[in-house]
Amino acid sequence: MSRVLVIDDDAALRESLAETIEDLGHDALQAGDGEAGLGLIAAGGVDAVLLDLRMPGLGGLEVLARIRARTPPVAVAVLTAHANAANTIEAIRLGAIDHLTKPVGREALAALLGRLLRAAPAAASPVAVPEAESLVGRSPQWREVQKAIGLLADSDASVLITGETGTGKEVVAQTIHAHGQRRRKPFVAVNCAAIPTELLESQLFGHVRGAFTGAVADRIGSFREADGGTLFLDEIGDMDLGMQAKLLRALQERVVLPVGGRPASIDVRILSATHRDLPALIAAGRFREDLFYRLGVVPLQLPALRERAADIPLLAEHFLQLADPAAPRRLGMAARERLLAHHWPGNVRELQNAMQRVTAMVRQRAVEAADVGFLGGSAAYDETEPGGDETLEQAVGRLETAMIRRALAASGGNRTEAARRLGIHRQLLHAKLRRYGLETG
Repeated sequence: MSRVLVIDDDAALRESLAETIEDLGHDALQAGDGEAGLGLIAAGGVDAVLLDLRMPGLGGLEVLARIRARTPPVAVAVLTAHANAANTIEAIRLGAIDHLTKPVGREALAALLGRLLRAAPAAASPVAVPEAESLVGRSPQWREVQKAIGLLADSDASVLITGETGTGKEVVAQTIHAHGQRRRKPFVAVNCAAIPTELLESQLFGHVRGAFTGAVADRIGSFREADGGTLFLDEIGDMDLGMQAKLLRALQERVVLPVGGRPASIDVRILSATHRDLPALIAAGRFREDLFYRLGVVPLQLPALRERAADIPLLAEHFLQLADPAAPRRLGMAARERLLAHHWPGNVRELQNAMQRVTAMVRQRAVEAADVGFLGGSAAYDETEPGGDETLEQAVGRLETAMIRRALAASGGNRTEAARRLGIHRQLLHAKLRRYGLETG
């Protein structure tokens, strides 16, 4: 029989989890804070830990780091009511098996315990946690991206980030760097589509003075500027074949050849991104297959904004806060409905632009539907119709979001009445409001 330790300062939740754990055939131990939990682990016999993040005294990430630094480390899953990008990424990077948002149902808990008890121990070195929140979103799709960042942060594997224009590929690249062991070294970004082909070689590899007309001084190039850190190659799909061959050689040999100069060794991690269909370009003979595999040791596909609709209100409020920190506008329910009905072909970038426009044009604090009426010309979609590439979970989440919005609108924002209309308990409605980013604050 396995012994599972629950570390949480919420006594009612802790006891509920312990009861379910025992119903599932395991022994349950309980600790009300991090110090007590570490003491029980030190006593031995703990096979897995369910760990809260926000507790008095030691924070959950610090407790996680200490648990994972043990020999052998104990398998840990983080449970929190306050999930965000930073704590998700750091929890996964520090070795948590998963990072889940409370409440956790019986079936999900059973599956989680199965993963915890099968997990092979692997120690992780604690590193200071960056404070800034870099990726806004709580939808299941975006939390998978956050978890992937946590797994990739300390690796040197090349990552190819793909997704539609405006989905946040550079932000993801910056976040991978910011949470990794190279974060104290430079992050250098190069937009391969913005630099003429004849100048891109010099931009990446550098040149010596006099190597060509206009080379009036030495230039070390982006690869060496990023020495010890990360080089981000944006719009890699727009690079011409000749330059692709030179890039491939540099990546294979970890050496760059400045124009007119001598070879120089490089120590950089490569992250790249594109909105183009690289397999189609390979088939058309416009992108090298060997470079594709060299860049995409780990592929990371970002969802379009319409595929993570639950994040739209959160992102909108975030951008309103950024646009006017002193007196940010607030979204009214009707404005939220309008934002959620928009198709967002420009993705997160379009949403940020829209919120900047609202801040500039709207005088009152509360944003109404008419204030985002300029979105009306875009193609809308039926919230109840499944998308072509949607999973069942995504379709159910979108339908639940639409039904909850309608129930709240019909009840004038009264959550008790909305829950009655939906046929669910008010507590479950509150959990779904958090999950889908529908809380109005």
